[in-house]
Amino acid sequence: MASQKQGVYIDNLKSGKPNFRASITRNSKHISLGSYPSESEAGEAYLFAEKLLSSDIGVSDYPEDCPLSFEKFVILCNLRDKNIYIKTPIYLENKFFFYYYSPNEIYKFDTDDLFYFSSHKIIKRGSHIFVSDYGSQVSVKERFGIKPFSVEGRDYIFINGDNYDFRRENIEIINRYFGVEKQTLKAKEIYKATINVNGKFIIGRYDDEITAAIAFNKAVDHLSSKGIQKKYPQNYIEGISAREYADIYSNIKISDRLLAI
Repeated sequence: MASQKQGVYIDNLKSGKPNFRASITRNSKHISLGSYPSESEAGEAYLFAEKLLSSDIGVSDYPEDCPLSFEKFVILCNLRDKNIYIKTPIYLENKFFFYYYSPNEIYKFDTDDLFYFSSHKIIKRGSHIFVSDYGSQVSVKERFGIKPFSVEGRDYIFINGDNYDFRRENIEIINRYFGVEKQTLKAKEIYKATINVNGKFIIGRYDDEITAAIAFNKAVDHLSSKGIQKKYPQNYIEGISAREYADIYSNIKISDRLLAI
């Protein structure tokens, strides 16, 4: 049911209480502004949205008393300035875009990722950022090759120091595999494989990261055979055949201390 206030519509919640929805139309696109507890608040949201679409207010100028949510504010700023409606809080730039999780948490992505994040809303719990995809939580970091349990500064770095900048050119993966760490020993790069079993065990040191990653898998298999129930991740090795994997696996030596468990 339409209200006497422009842009406001009234329906009922399951509890029977009235619900006041605000919406605005721009370029033949009907845009929801959200639901409000009162008709007057919904009306204020509509009036502010109308004013915003004809102003030069920037995303960084979001007022504390704004009747619109910050998400809707960003969406309307982008629509006004770029003439494109995107349903997530994205603001387009020339070769990248900003995703405004909050006024102080602003992610940066390549344009190639626009389709994905325009249809997937970022959710954050603690330091874990993810999207909901077909009912599952999909890690944003994993999308960019950063494995679970990876440590920033050891396993990956943001080249410019900005850990909100997820442009692919800004992410350097140092260690691609679980339990593997690149080190320099006597001016030579080596790969140390470690695993936690009531403390950190060194599995061994190897000349390349694939061998170290397979050594980690072999250590996991050994611990499992000894009845240790801890769920360790397994490294998936790309670019080698099953025969090559088996040959490396059978020839790998792991530490006697670990074998003694």
